[in-house]
Amino acid sequence: MTEWSLPVLLSALHDDIERRLERARKAFNHPSVKGDASERVWRDLLESYLPKRYQVATAHVVDSAGAFSNQIDVVIFDRQYSPFVFHYEGQVIVPAESVYAAFEAKQSMSGGLIEYAQNKIASVRKLKRTSLPVPTIDGLRPAKEPQHIFGGLLTFESDWKPAFGNPFSAAMVASDSAGRLDIGCCAAHGAFWINESGEYVVPQSGKAATAFLLELIARLQGSATVPMIDVRAYAEWLAK
Repeated sequence: MTEWSLPVLLSALHDDIERRLERARKAFNHPSVKGDASERVWRDLLESYLPKRYQVATAHVVDSAGAFSNQIDVVIFDRQYSPFVFHYEGQVIVPAESVYAAFEAKQSMSGGLIEYAQNKIASVRKLKRTSLPVPTIDGLRPAKEPQHIFGGLLTFESDWKPAFGNPFSAAMVASDSAGRLDIGCCAAHGAFWINESGEYVVPQSGKAATAFLLELIARLQGSATVPMIDVRAYAEWLAK
């Protein structure tokens, strides 16, 4: 009889992610190809383990006013209650109302990359999001306030030694609150996230990818469902 071990399973999940990221770094010389491979590793992780109500893609985000975000490496968005996602010539465009989280994914963490990720996340959070009253068997429920969009950074390693010392803490102070990074993972060194006191914590589990995944799922659970999108607000563009 096979004897299962939960600690072994959780450790193996992290080990697989770290090995794949390290392999992508060593196997590909071209920066774009290396970056694409790293993004694929993180998307595979989330696609495999997040509940099916969530979908994961590299995408642009659009709002009903016609504004677009930067391209985001890893977008987690709703497909259970969001009625449309655009696919055009290999590009994915999702409505702002459907977005739960946005991540920048690169090989190595640095001050410049953190600032770059903050700007990318801010380009999503600044988009307009509609919200309609929700019809139920008991009548209309008030329109939901759009939930906080989680933002983060996913890398294999860090340019700093130690990875989470003073340079990390200084870089994580966003110049614009819209760019705040809530959660992330540097697979070779640790996961990190912001706590209720507004401080960044780095759990000492030694299995960063697994710790990141479980914390992300917990935060998504607490975020509940995206608001009911006003599709007619997007339809107004048909007359322009």
